[in-house]
Amino acid sequence: MTLRSIDFNHPVLVGRELEYVSEAFRNGHISGDGAFTKKCHAYLEQALGVPKALLTTNCTHALEMMALLLDIQPGDEIILPDFTFVSTVNAFVLRGAKPVFADIRHDTLNLDETKLEALITPKTKAIVPVHYAGVGCEMDVILEIANRHGVPVVEDNAHGLFGKYKGKLLGTFGVMASQSFHETKNFSCGEGGALLINDEKYIERAEIIREKGTNRSRFFRGQVDKYTWVDVGSSYLPSDVLAAFLFGQLEMREKIQTHRQRVWEMYQTGLVDWAREHGVSLPFVPAHVEQAWHMFYLLLPDLDTRQRFIQHLRERGVYAVFHYLPLHLSDMGLNFGGQPGGCPVTESVSDRLVRLPFYNDLTSADQELVIDTIKKFVF
Repeated sequence: MTLRSIDFNHPVLVGRELEYVSEAFRNGHISGDGAFTKKCHAYLEQALGVPKALLTTNCTHALEMMALLLDIQPGDEIILPDFTFVSTVNAFVLRGAKPVFADIRHDTLNLDETKLEALITPKTKAIVPVHYAGVGCEMDVILEIANRHGVPVVEDNAHGLFGKYKGKLLGTFGVMASQSFHETKNFSCGEGGALLINDEKYIERAEIIREKGTNRSRFFRGQVDKYTWVDVGSSYLPSDVLAAFLFGQLEMREKIQTHRQRVWEMYQTGLVDWAREHGVSLPFVPAHVEQAWHMFYLLLPDLDTRQRFIQHLRERGVYAVFHYLPLHLSDMGLNFGGQPGGCPVTESVSDRLVRLPFYNDLTSADQELVIDTIKKFVF
């Protein structure tokens, strides 16, 4: 039995987060678009080379802004992977869209690009690849198919900040991308997100939608002498307190990513022989992809083994979790025509996947305990 509990995740201070939060209060501006929000915008724009980055209250709201900017209407179809978080689909369903669930690849667990073209119809208004575990989708093929059919691509890059596909940063392929700064992500402010805009034609309207449908951003830049309601929108601005915390994390990017790479590689090295012996799959990262070091997971042989495995770890103080359930088999998914067997790879992966503890101060000693506990599991 382990003598201490090893969490699946917990928040970590890595730099000057609390100092910056105090500074935000001293600035006298803790609502949206304060000094630290602007610092985060500038950091993301420079680091990613995107024309515009806008912080949002969470990744879900960044996705909702995408749906508004694409002018999604009732009856429009949106193609997305079946293996993703509900926010990816909800953002478009809220606008009346019909989700079209694509199955995933056996190896990367990303949208299977070989199944994509068959799902496109005249009603398809967007394709939403999700870079699962921060490993890039096959964006060359996805973009070629999308461009040939005149369908915009928007990326859900919640897992993939600073990951790359063929040398190009994730989140910079589609016309827009969403980011997450949730507590479980590499860089966090508890709850937070960002909209990355790669096509400049969306920038002005994005600012309006984010500011409750007003042209307030233009007013503060001196471009209009008053601001008013000009479009649909909502309040998608996070507090500058959260932005201050986030900036303290972003500026420690190298430290965070170096540590997470060490954690990932220690799991890989420590478990590769055990996994091969017991028919367990470890994460697959193609040679042309630079992953974001977001998570480490195992694929157990079947559901019963997975459930016993999680219980085995928990009884010994190690907290591991499963991940997404197939969207097409959820109550809402069934309402949209989902049927058992519709996305067989997703259904199989969902039953077998386990995420291991992974956070920004996970020690080598605790990892050794996790690995040792895993190896004691009886199949």
